[in-house]
Amino acid sequence: MSTSSSVTPVVQKRLEGKVAIITGGASGIGESTVRLFVQHGAKVLIADIQDELGNSLCQELDSSESITYVHCDVTSDTDVKNTVDLAISRYGKLDIIFCNAGISGILESRVVATDNEDFKRVLDVNLFGAFLGAKHAARVMIPAQKGSIVFTSSVGSVCASGRGHAYIASKHAVVGLTKNLCVELGKHGIRVNCISPHGVATPMMRSLMGMMEKDKVEEVVSSAANLKGATLEARDIAEAALYLASEESKYVSGINLVIDGGYSTTNPALHMQTNSLFS
Repeated sequence: MSTSSSVTPVVQKRLEGKVAIITGGASGIGESTVRLFVQHGAKVLIADIQDELGNSLCQELDSSESITYVHCDVTSDTDVKNTVDLAISRYGKLDIIFCNAGISGILESRVVATDNEDFKRVLDVNLFGAFLGAKHAARVMIPAQKGSIVFTSSVGSVCASGRGHAYIASKHAVVGLTKNLCVELGKHGIRVNCISPHGVATPMMRSLMGMMEKDKVEEVVSSAANLKGATLEARDIAEAALYLASEESKYVSGINLVIDGGYSTTNPALHMQTNSLFS
């Protein structure tokens, strides 16, 4: 005769013993990734300029000094260098950097009306910031002959909307940077990948949509999505980052992991037009 008992499943900590930096880690996709990395045993440095949010997240999650907040403007070489150096001084190494910080800028649809300074600022944060993160991470990863560098790009890296020229250009450039760094750093055992999400109801996305409620943003995005019956959330992007940061992807490098439910494989406007002809 068998008896049943309640057994709590053992959760595999896929980043046990790893040290990670997550830029833009105080909110949105970065925050979700911080939570997931800590859950999986990583020691994490949150690098952001949102001091109140970053410190609050640290206080909420920290039980064993496994998480640290550091003020870091990703466009500042000094700030990024100091963040990497802090990882080494506090935790002894750096295994992972998730260069996630980014801005949208003004999503102007007319190139002739695009503000020059805004264009430069978007590239400064999204592209130069990613470059600095990779540069300083590589500085300490090359001697260790291992490491994982992950960037956040966008579905805008594989399709275009006709607006936000700086944003789209910067995200295409991040994919190019990913591939070039993959070639250079592979001989040092360092993997370089990026993630390109479809629309996620992050604080940045909500701000772009007039501070619309999260569920309303998700409803709008889902209505235009190719894949129905599922809603893309920040946690889904964090799971992708976890995969690319972990040993489960030990032979994966140079990829642009597009998480868009197949959106970029079709032309929604053409699909809707042809459907209307046969309705």
